[in-house]
Amino acid sequence: MRNLLNRFAKDESGATAIEYGLIAALIAVVIIGALLAIGPKLEQKFRDVENGLDGTAPGA
Repeated sequence: MRNLLNRFAKDESGATAIEYGLIAALIAVVIIGALLAIGPKLEQKFRDVENGLDGTAPGA
C-alpha cells in the first residue's frame, strides 16, 4: 500500500494535462476579450456597408 502511495505521489502525467488545459483556457479568455473589444467596431463597419448598399441593390 505504501508503495502505491509513493508511486501516486511521484506520478506527474496528470500535471501535463492540467497545464495544457490552463493554457487552452488562457487562450480562450484572450480570444473572448479581443472579440469583445473589436465587436462593436466590426458591427458598425457592417452597418456602414449595409447602409451603403441599401440604395444600390437591384429592385430597391
